[in-house]
Amino acid sequence: MSVSKPPTLPPRWFIRGVWTGHRLLYRTTRRGLSRPRKGDRMGMLRLRATGRRTGRERAVILGYHLDGDSFVTLAMNGWAEPDPAWWLNVRAHPAAEVDTVDGTFAVIGREAAGAERDRLRARFDDYRGWGDIDAFSTRRQHTAVVVFDRA
Repeated sequence: MSVSKPPTLPPRWFIRGVWTGHRLLYRTTRRGLSRPRKGDRMGMLRLRATGRRTGRERAVILGYHLDGDSFVTLAMNGWAEPDPAWWLNVRAHPAAEVDTVDGTFAVIGREAAGAERDRLRARFDDYRGWGDIDAFSTRRQHTAVVVFDRA
């Protein structure tokens, strides 16, 4: 049996440039957020969390889907191995806020585990924009499924 290679990713400078551009678009126009549409695209939200070292607000735009009133995303770092800074911040300070096209919500972030994790992870396949999660996941030892419950 042969082991297939994980899919190729764009260069890291390109991924970071897209992230920076998306944040700039939101900051200057307040556009770039969207609702998820099952069978179509993932949603985009803006997470505002407290920096674990600085104590200052840090913002990042994330893809998500909904589970009831909760926002669900993956703690991936462009599929690179280290955890993303926003996830380290949320683990240190779970209380945060998310900006969506429907308003701003106070949330508490946590990692899904067990059957809940399996159920929520499978739902990412219902939305375009994530790519082949199973194939990309082979690049990382663990990718947390993060749930932001409304506070």
